[in-house]
Amino acid sequence: MKKIAVCGKGGSGKSTVVALLARELDSRGTRVLVVDSDESNAGLYHMLGFDHPPAPLMELAGGKKKVQKLMRSSFSEGNEETEMSVLRQNQIRLEEIPDRYIVRRNRLALVAVGKIHQALEGCACPMGVLSREFLKRLDLAADEVSVVDMEAGVEHFGRGVETSLDAVLTVVEPSLESILLAGRIKDLAASCSARFAGVVMNKVRDESTRERLASELGTRQLPLLGVIKHHPEISDAGFTGELPGPGIWTPEIAAVVDVLTAR
Repeated sequence: MKKIAVCGKGGSGKSTVVALLARELDSRGTRVLVVDSDESNAGLYHMLGFDHPPAPLMELAGGKKKVQKLMRSSFSEGNEETEMSVLRQNQIRLEEIPDRYIVRRNRLALVAVGKIHQALEGCACPMGVLSREFLKRLDLAADEVSVVDMEAGVEHFGRGVETSLDAVLTVVEPSLESILLAGRIKDLAASCSARFAGVVMNKVRDESTRERLASELGTRQLPLLGVIKHHPEISDAGFTGELPGPGIWTPEIAAVVDVLTAR
């Protein structure tokens, strides 16, 4: 699997799992491109250990107003949003992305589609269209993998972002809302012919919680990729914005990567 989307409800730890997956893949000698496709998450770059975020790809596409203009023109021609194209390149390789729009450290790199910066800025639709087009045209080498931090919820499915991806996984915390959303994500992935890889349990405090979650997932036929327990060190990272180094959670995320790479 070359392009992996990480989905989930807000607060489930989706971005944390993205960062842990990227770090584990990097440790195995894989070149990893993290794509920040969540317009409301401001701190993923810091969580990945970068000093500053890259300039948004929206600027590379000419800015939000230009993308909106292209979308209006396409709508007037009778096209659906999922049929629109806002990029000129047919293929995009990592080494071809200008330095301003990508930050790198050894084998790890990060790009960001764009953010909502001010009130009354308008909807995030241009970001969704650009995410889909960038991922569709992203041409990865044999030793490269892209991990995509999707926006919380399921709106990105309506924009067809997942049609450009190889696999979709969802992060589930111990809550009914999170479990129900995972089932919805599985159904939506199937409807757009995207592969649903499974579920990563997160913030699991004890064995009783793990067993209850596993039972609920089994009832809904949601395959389990792995379990990340509740770790105070990772919870504290929510205040500092920076993930701790390797720890007892490392084998947990390694097990998830083992399952993903075996499929």
